[in-house]
Amino acid sequence: MDTFQNKYRIPSARMQNWDYGWNAAYFVAICTANRDLFFGDIVHGKMRLSEIGEMVHKYWFEISEHFPFVKLDVHIVMPNHVHGIVLIDKPDDGRNDERNGGRNDERVVGRNVEMQNFASLQPPSPPKNKFGFQSQNLAFIIRDYKTGVTKYARNNNVHFAWQSRFHDHIIRNDAEYQRIKNYIIRNPTKWHDDSLNT
Repeated sequence: MDTFQNKYRIPSARMQNWDYGWNAAYFVAICTANRDLFFGDIVHGKMRLSEIGEMVHKYWFEISEHFPFVKLDVHIVMPNHVHGIVLIDKPDDGRNDERNGGRNDERVVGRNVEMQNFASLQPPSPPKNKFGFQSQNLAFIIRDYKTGVTKYARNNNVHFAWQSRFHDHIIRNDAEYQRIKNYIIRNPTKWHDDSLNT
């Protein structure tokens, strides 16, 4: 395990050569603290949302209001986590994609959402904003979303807490996109087998 200032720290699960502000489709999973069942329960294969679950659902749709370069695809609020696909789609994400002769190649992803080509694991150049304050990357977007839900809970005396981190996966092609999308849609019907159902 790595150390920072003589303290153990959990290594980042983020891809080291990838700038999470670049245009791509990202699959995210955000869990509650201790995987507590704050958001409701599954009844006959369908999610029944609690008060905080309703806010988690509502605030998800507001992400694009705070970040106009974000497009949202499918998502699901589960009893102790949220799954969703977040598309970062900036007019210029700072990359000069040499494979396309210096232009950004747009394609349709999923349900008519135009964006940069699916993520290549070989970015054309090193990330330019890897360190320092970043307000237009995936981590900032998710942190803002989690903060909004947390503020609602505190202001309304709702017992609730997030896990400190979140999981992400860069979606690399259409087949992977379809597989993840189907997984999200079917998640409530598979709750009894879900690894997050503890």
